[in-house]
Amino acid sequence: MGSEVIMNATHRALNGFGLGARAGDTRLVSEPRAWLRAQVQGGPPLLAAPAEASPAAIAEALHAFRAVGQAAGQQDQQQARQQARRRLVQIAAAESHAALAQRVTSDRPFVERLVAFWSNHLCVSTGAKVLVAPLAGSYERDAIRPHVLGRFEDMVLASARHPAMLVYLDNFQSIGPNSRGGQFSGRGSRGQKRGLNENYARELLELHTLGVDGGYTQQDVQELAKILTGWTVAGLVRGAPQVTAQRGHKPNGRTGTTPATADPDRNGPIGFTFQTLLHEPGTKTVLGVKYGDDGEEEGERVIRALCRHPSTSRFVATKLVTHFVGDQPPAAAVDRIARVFRDTHGDLRVVSLALVDLDDAWSEGARKFRTPQDWLVATLRAFNATDVSEAVLPLLRQLRHPLWSPQSPKGFGDTTQEWADPDSLLNRAELARTIARRLRVQRVDPRGLVDLVEIPSGDPLRGFLADNSIPADERVALALAGPAFQWR
Repeated sequence: MGSEVIMNATHRALNGFGLGARAGDTRLVSEPRAWLRAQVQGGPPLLAAPAEASPAAIAEALHAFRAVGQAAGQQDQQQARQQARRRLVQIAAAESHAALAQRVTSDRPFVERLVAFWSNHLCVSTGAKVLVAPLAGSYERDAIRPHVLGRFEDMVLASARHPAMLVYLDNFQSIGPNSRGGQFSGRGSRGQKRGLNENYARELLELHTLGVDGGYTQQDVQELAKILTGWTVAGLVRGAPQVTAQRGHKPNGRTGTTPATADPDRNGPIGFTFQTLLHEPGTKTVLGVKYGDDGEEEGERVIRALCRHPSTSRFVATKLVTHFVGDQPPAAAVDRIARVFRDTHGDLRVVSLALVDLDDAWSEGARKFRTPQDWLVATLRAFNATDVSEAVLPLLRQLRHPLWSPQSPKGFGDTTQEWADPDSLLNRAELARTIARRLRVQRVDPRGLVDLVEIPSGDPLRGFLADNSIPADERVALALAGPAFQWR
C-alpha cells in the first residue's frame, strides 16, 4: 500500500504540477515534493527569442502592415496587405513553436506550467487584433517569464507596459479628455472621436487583480482609466501628438520617465512610452485613495496598490487552487494561499512553494481534466519528443485551444465543464489515432504508457496495452484517448 501511495504522489507531481511524465520519469522522481521545490528554487525560466521574432523583425513587420494604405492601386494595396499579414502570422507561428517546444522538452515542467498559468491569467489574444499576433510571444517571454518566480506586482506592471497588452485592450489609444493632446486628437478607424478608453482599466480590476466581486465601482474604472492615459506604444501610435520619453531625474528629484521633444517618427522601435500630452491632469481617486497629478508614477503606484489589495490575494489564490487542486477549490486551501500571497506581498516563488505544501493537492480527489494544450503537450512528452513539428499548431487550432488566442480577456477556461464536451472528446480521439499512426514507424512499445499516468488497479487498459495480437498503433491510440490520459 505504501508503494502505491508514493507512485500516486509521483504521478501527481509529474502530471498535476508538471506537464506530463516522460519515459523513466517515475523512477527518477523518488521524492515528488522535493523534486518540485528544486524547480522553483532555480532562476526565472527565460527563453531566447526565435531568430524570426527579434525586436527589429517585429517592428519591421508591424510598420509594414500599418503602411499598407500607402500602396498605389487597390490591387497593389490588397496584395501588400496580404503579404504584410502573412509576415505577422509567420512571427506568431515562430513564437508559438518556441514556447511549445520549451514546454515539451523542459526539465522544469512545474515552472513551465506556472508560465502558462500566469500568461493565461494576464492574457492577450492574437485572435482579437492582428497587431497582437507578432507581439504575443514577446509578451509571454518578456513580461511573464522574468517575473513568474518574482513579485506579482512586477509582473502586472510589466504586462501593463508591454505593447501587446497596450494594443489588445486599447490603452495605447486612450487620451485624457482634459489633456493637452485631447483637444486635437484624431478620429479612429470607424470615425469616432478618440478619447478615454476604459477597457484595460476594467480588466485590470476585474480579471487581473481584485476580481469581479473585489469591491470596485464604475467610478473606480473611470478614474483608473484616467490615471493610465499616456501609457502607450512608441513607434506605433498615429493620429495623435507623440512625445518621446527618456529615463532620468525629474525636477522634483525622483527618477522616472520624463517628456522630451515631439517625435513625428512612427517607424522607430516598438516599445512602451509615456506621453505627457495625452495624460489626464488633476487628482484621481481609486478605491478611496487619492492619486496626485504625477504622470507615469500615478499608474505605477495604483497598480502596486491594486496588487497588494486583500481582494487580489483571495482572487488570485482561488484561481491557483482551482488550477492545482480541483474545480471546486477547498476553502481552507484558498485561505492558506491567500494568506501567503498577502503576507509576502505577492512573492510568487513563496506562493508556488505553498501550493506544493498543500495537502489538498495530493489528496485522492485532487485531479484536473487536461485542457487541449495540456493533453497535447503531455502526449508529446510521453514519447520523449525533442522538438515540436509544424503540424502541432494546426492540431491546437483543431482542439480549439491555440496558444495566446482566448476569445475574451478572461482567458481560457480551466474546468472540466469547459473542455469535456462530446465534440472535444471526439476531437481528441481522432487526433489520438493520427498521432499513433505517425508513431508507427518509431516502433513505440505501448506498454511504456502504463507508467506515465495513474491507472486504477484492475483496469483492463494494462492488459490491453500488453496484448501483442492488437496492432501497436491501435493500443497507443486507445491509451491516449482513454480516461487515464485525460486527467492530470
